[in-house]
Amino acid sequence: MSLAIFDLDNTLLSIDSDHAWGEFLLEQGAVDPVAYREANERFMADYNAGTLDMAAFLEMALKPLADNSPEQLSAWHQQFMVSKIEPSILPKAEELLARHRTKGDTLLIITATNRFITAPIAERLGVDHLIAVNPEVKEGRYTGRVSGIPSYREGKVTRLEKWLEGQDLTMEGAWFYSDSHNDLPLLEIVEHPVAVDPDDTLREIAKERQWRIMSLRD
Repeated sequence: MSLAIFDLDNTLLSIDSDHAWGEFLLEQGAVDPVAYREANERFMADYNAGTLDMAAFLEMALKPLADNSPEQLSAWHQQFMVSKIEPSILPKAEELLARHRTKGDTLLIITATNRFITAPIAERLGVDHLIAVNPEVKEGRYTGRVSGIPSYREGKVTRLEKWLEGQDLTMEGAWFYSDSHNDLPLLEIVEHPVAVDPDDTLREIAKERQWRIMSLRD
């Protein structure tokens, strides 16, 4: 029995849930239709290029959580799950999760997308353990700020190491599935790194290092 770690966006899902949430907010008229769309697209391009300013991105991404009531956010998220997430769940991803579950492995999703967006997705996928960006909450409302270290690039390793301190688990025999070169810090420390429908940069690195390359979309 080992630890099986999964990236979420463009790995278990066919979309980036952070970007899709931004599109959803635009459809609801909840954010500025010009400035927010431009920023959402720019930050997505920066992420793909490996040049994302995470602090600047989170300042934009977490503001709508602070600007709206928990009740409104909950209602929106329920719609978001139906309209954006359900159609993007890859059947082969669910099969992969089931294979690891059957082996008795501990399943963990680790994502740079915030917990508000991703906790219901992890629950829908039947994955009990989630490491995500934690939006700060005070007196029952989101503040628009981040709590702790964002689980992005090297931050994924830091957050994983901290999480492991509270678990009866080790990294021995661990798997990590990801599509993105941004996840190289974590891919490099697991026994079984797997590039899933990888971006061009990760594909080349995976070939050079003879890592497994697989698709959940074929």
